[in-house]
Amino acid sequence: LIALAAVFVAGCGGAAEKTDAPAQAQAAPAVDKNSKILVAYYSRAGDNFEVGVIDKGNTAIVAEMIAEKTGANLFEIKPVKSYPAEYREGTDVAKQEKNEHARPEVAALVDNLDQYDVIFLGYPIWWSDLPMAVYTFLERENFSGKVIAPFCTHEGSGIGSTEQYIEKATQAKVLNGLEMRGSMAQNSPQEAKEELAKWLDAIGLK
Repeated sequence: LIALAAVFVAGCGGAAEKTDAPAQAQAAPAVDKNSKILVAYYSRAGDNFEVGVIDKGNTAIVAEMIAEKTGANLFEIKPVKSYPAEYREGTDVAKQEKNEHARPEVAALVDNLDQYDVIFLGYPIWWSDLPMAVYTFLERENFSGKVIAPFCTHEGSGIGSTEQYIEKATQAKVLNGLEMRGSMAQNSPQEAKEELAKWLDAIGLK
């Protein structure tokens, strides 16, 4: 269980440390308060490390907080085939997909992504990476000229190199991301909101 916990769902504890920000991130402008904003996220409920069986995923909670704070629209990235609700089975599927560089089919894309200037992109850290279904979303949409603000939930690894992975997949301007423990999102909402507020302030939104 300890080994599995280190690499899936809530985070890859000790698997990767936060690296330097992506090349474009440090030069990326602060988010204009008049920007049209979308919060796109993938989140998994069911059996999660540290928080047990949950009805709403850790990342979904953070996504809703961002949308409430910024007035953004929400879009949930939904794989056509859901990941197993049981923790151990889920780790096996996630690892296999990563090893195979799989691109699981997603149920829908965003209606008229062109209307948005800024996309908050949320995801759990799985095996030091994005869930493969998030790559499907990123590679099928056109993010040219967009600003992406990543946020992740984890349970020890932090955001790792996923900012760079997003930049490579989209060629968008990627801001320094928010990393939040899933257990904080689930169990300490006020503390989570305070962390979120600091990050939004840092990228030009409050």
